[in-house]
Amino acid sequence: MATNTNEQERHRKKGNFLKQFRDEQSKEFQQLNAHQFMEIWSHYDTDGNGFIEGHELDDLLRELASSVNMSDTGLDLISDSVLRELKECFLEAYDENADGRIEIGELAEILPTEENFLLLFRKDNPLESSVDFMKVWKQFDTDCSDGKEIK
Repeated sequence: MATNTNEQERHRKKGNFLKQFRDEQSKEFQQLNAHQFMEIWSHYDTDGNGFIEGHELDDLLRELASSVNMSDTGLDLISDSVLRELKECFLEAYDENADGRIEIGELAEILPTEENFLLLFRKDNPLESSVDFMKVWKQFDTDCSDGKEIK
């Protein structure tokens, strides 16, 4: 229980990361471009293993649920029992391969993107996992920021 309390405290200090991607009036997610999507992915995949799992998934779910509330309160309003139930329902709905964690393609099904860059990417470059995608994406992102032409 103390770990969960520490996680809630950490969230209160840093605020809700997802709120910046919601429309203030409708509270719906704005359409995300590829960079914003990857920013969200990187924020929650804190260990960089290519999956959102364990406490990372708990963090995502807490912030996802509380981000509809535009005030800075809300993360502590989600009890442990509600989080467990939310996690079970969430994984049942979005965890396509039932491995208990969220892969990048599964997150793309949840968040609205301007372009479905993951599907376009996978058509040209079939990948085995989120880890493979992250390696290629990081190289692509590095090449773009260095001003290299991508062919």
